[in-house]
This record gives sequence, structure tokens and C-alpha cells, in this order.
Amino acid sequence: MTVRFTPRELDVMGALWEHGPSTAAEVRAALEDELAYNTVLTVLRILEEKGHVTHTEEGRAHRYRALVERAEAGDSALRRVTRKLFGGSPELVLTRLVEDEDLGEDELRRMRDLLARRLEAMEDES
Repeated sequence: MTVRFTPRELDVMGALWEHGPSTAAEVRAALEDELAYNTVLTVLRILEEKGHVTHTEEGRAHRYRALVERAEAGDSALRRVTRKLFGGSPELVLTRLVEDEDLGEDELRRMRDLLARRLEAMEDES
């Protein structure tokens, strides 16, 4: 399933993934930028219409929770970025990541180890 979020929807989903089930007021407080309560509520309702969140009633408030896992959204977004920005080449994505000067030695070593494990698994399958 392809999951697509607008930037604002992704902000709201990020708050739900980070903090778990939340009211609109809690989501609003978790966001880095100042949004009107009604804006947050509108985005939550749109996400619910799309089937990405659901809610339970808590008195007069609704507590929203994500139905889409962060990893699922990340996989979908990564495939889209790979296709649109890197011509469908995972190698170009990896090259860009490795050339990022903000990466530390530990991160690069972990990436190398991940690649080595993946290669070993592929060799074991053949």
C-alpha cells in the first residue's frame, strides 16, 4: 500500500508516532510550529477520512491514534524519493547518504555493517 502524506499531515503523524494516542490539543503542543487548534483538528479529521488515524471519545475530546506505522510510511516515502529524486537508483541514495558530512564515524560503521549483513544473507540464499 502506498502511503502519502502532505507535509502538514506528516507533522501531525510524527506527533502521534512520537507521543502515542493524543488529543488535538496534545498534538498541537507537540508540534514545533504554532498552529491553530482548528488547523490541527482539521488535519486529524482529514487523516481519519483517509484511514490513517482513528479516534476514541474521551468526554468532549477525541483521542487520535495512528493506524499507519512509521516504518510503513517511511518505506513508502523512501521508494517515492528514490524514484523521483534519484532516478530509481538505491545506489545514488546510498551515495548521497555516505557523502553527507554530518555523518559520524559510528554511523558510517553501522551502515557498513548493515550492508555486510545484507550481502551475507544474499549469499546464504543462493
